[in-house]
Amino acid sequence: MTVEFIGIDPHTDRDHCPTVWADADAQELLLQGWKPDAATQTACESTSPAHGPVPGTEAIVRVPARLIPMIREACECDTRSLQLSG
Repeated sequence: MTVEFIGIDPHTDRDHCPTVWADADAQELLLQGWKPDAATQTACESTSPAHGPVPGTEAIVRVPARLIPMIREACECDTRSLQLSG
């Protein structure tokens, strides 16, 4: 596994740090964020085309908009090593 650190929330307190990584081998982005409250979780689940609760192996995470540049960087991370397909 080749995980590349892309960036951390610039407003972090270093204890609660939304973060972005890219895994070139798995061709995935890894995001650390905040867990949604129960109301947000329910709203997400009720509007999902999956029509059900989020499985235990998955999670909804809140990521601040200020991480968008880092997420973009991760997406482009490197068209040399990370090939994302739609």
